[in-house]
Amino acid sequence: MKRNNLWLIPCAFFLIACVLNLIGCISSVELERCIKPSLMPLLCVTSFVWLVGHNCQNTDYKAACLLLCGQLFGFAGDTALLGNGFAFFAGGIGLFLIGHIFYITLFGRKSLKGIKPWQWAVGIAAGIAATVLLAVLIGANGVMLAPMGIYAFVLTMLIFSTLMGAIRFGGLTWWMLLCGACLFTFSDALIAVRNFGTIIPFLNGFVVMSTYLLAQSLLAIGGLRLATQKP
Repeated sequence: MKRNNLWLIPCAFFLIACVLNLIGCISSVELERCIKPSLMPLLCVTSFVWLVGHNCQNTDYKAACLLLCGQLFGFAGDTALLGNGFAFFAGGIGLFLIGHIFYITLFGRKSLKGIKPWQWAVGIAAGIAATVLLAVLIGANGVMLAPMGIYAFVLTMLIFSTLMGAIRFGGLTWWMLLCGACLFTFSDALIAVRNFGTIIPFLNGFVVMSTYLLAQSLLAIGGLRLATQKP
């Protein structure tokens, strides 16, 4: 087996785990909870092995580290959210927020460098608007209003950092990252509505996890391409 293809082994296990997790979302809560903690570690291992197998002079190792850190905090957030109660939920949201900051740092190092003040103003205004809209839609109040608002703002900055890359540089990498950021936001919005808003039948675990897994996969592929300077 060629060294460059070794990443296919953990990738295969990741895909199997994704399928089992989605099956669990439909038919078995126990299966879904059992498989979920393995998803992000398998994606992280896949990313690491891919980077090792594609080691080249153009590899941006800082970008690679930021990507892997974002994935590891995603694993920590997934694990925390398996617990019951406010502390586990708040902890999970906090861990995901840190993971998003790693992602934003990774993407923003290039996409946000040198942008004009009015572009910053538009991005920040969009973040504030998204925060207010989330609070109105889900009716968040009390102790969760501030943390959910901060989380919504960070998610908007995640989209902003990839959108600016797509506008300024184009290319497959940035469009994949933008799609991943939007899907991540969509998945988290479904969770917010399910936990704080009106119960809607189609907002089940399958829809949340399928969009989440696709988002993380797109961010992983785009991040790896960004780390190896692929357009």
